[in-house]
Amino acid sequence: MIRLESIVNTSFRNLEAPALQLITSEMNAKGSSCIANFLSSEQLASLQESVGIEAEKHKGSYFAHHGGREIESSLLGALGASPEFRNMLENVYQAGAGKAAYNDEILKVLRCVQGTSGRRESNCFHYDASLVTALLPIEIPQDGIDRGDLILFPNGRRIRSNVLINVVEKALLQNSLSRKLISAAIRHKLLRPEKLQLVPGNLYLFWGYRTLHANEPCDPSHRRATAIFHYGDPHAGSFATRMILKLNQRRARRATALGTQPTA
Repeated sequence: MIRLESIVNTSFRNLEAPALQLITSEMNAKGSSCIANFLSSEQLASLQESVGIEAEKHKGSYFAHHGGREIESSLLGALGASPEFRNMLENVYQAGAGKAAYNDEILKVLRCVQGTSGRRESNCFHYDASLVTALLPIEIPQDGIDRGDLILFPNGRRIRSNVLINVVEKALLQNSLSRKLISAAIRHKLLRPEKLQLVPGNLYLFWGYRTLHANEPCDPSHRRATAIFHYGDPHAGSFATRMILKLNQRRARRATALGTQPTA
């Protein structure tokens, strides 16, 4: 990833209270909110360059970084550490949960879908562990049918008071059979999810914990690279949450090593 020394500008948007209120209102009413042109053209170009270098290392196969040096030494690390960005996530979480988050940790993920692996592993519907999910597209096909659009069933559940209920719900929906049934129902228009065509440089926020979501297939001849920032796990500190996080990180490392996308 590109190093901070070569990034000219690491200042980011500072949103005032009225803008933050509008974001949470849109997330509640529509399921998501978009901050257009969140990155400058210079910042976006730097990230695209770094993703291209990393993609070459993985020889056209899927890869993901869950934190670590590759992210922290890049513009993504600077964004996650910036007071403006952290303040935004803290305020949005407070509005959604009615209280402050258990801790101020931001889990950062860089995902790059390229080649046939992305098509095989699309439509992997899931709920996030965090309440607030901020999605930053870096490279997204803008033309054609298979652009890797984001599919949302927004705000379909509330924050569960018991972590075991959360685990059971995720187990029932985050498996291959359930995902095939959901995908088939969408194709036959029995289910009509929200669909977002992502634009690089915009920032998209939604209630990841409450929203069943996935990405559509991406043309294997194009690259789909996104950064995801997870903030505010309602069940943070529980044994189940720690085990799920470790399992997901282990799957992600294995998927990167194999050049395929994790399925949960």
